[in-house]
Amino acid sequence: MRCPWCASVEDRVVDSREVEQGEAIRRRRECLGCGRRFTTYERAAEAVIWVLKRSGQRVPFERAKVAAGVRAACKNRPVREDEIETLAAQVEEAMREHGPQVTSEQIGRAVLERLRLLDDVASVRFASVYKGFEDVGDFARELGLEPPPSDLPTG
Repeated sequence: MRCPWCASVEDRVVDSREVEQGEAIRRRRECLGCGRRFTTYERAAEAVIWVLKRSGQRVPFERAKVAAGVRAACKNRPVREDEIETLAAQVEEAMREHGPQVTSEQIGRAVLERLRLLDDVASVRFASVYKGFEDVGDFARELGLEPPPSDLPTG
């Protein structure tokens, strides 16, 4: 492990403890080059989940991307950061259960399903991007409402 300040590879472990219900080990290290301390985490390597995107491209699943999308939908909403991280972890775990390859649509549905439980407004925001809303009628359909009546004459 390189020191983030001086890039030295010489360090010593000052403290170790289990975190994330035993899923990882947190190590506090002290750089022997500059004397500064930093923290590292060790996790068992898990099999890569591949995401098949609408474009046909195949990319590795990234929990951080899920969290970033949820965070954007939750901007200025009463949703805590730990709730966002938990949601992203739940989605990743659900995708692992589906197998080594999932679609971006499966991920979007899993996020939307869990986000509805956290915040209705954030879930509609997320749906508007995920489902590519084009007009106000799309919002009404997502909310389960009838589209607003049109006062415009037909013809």
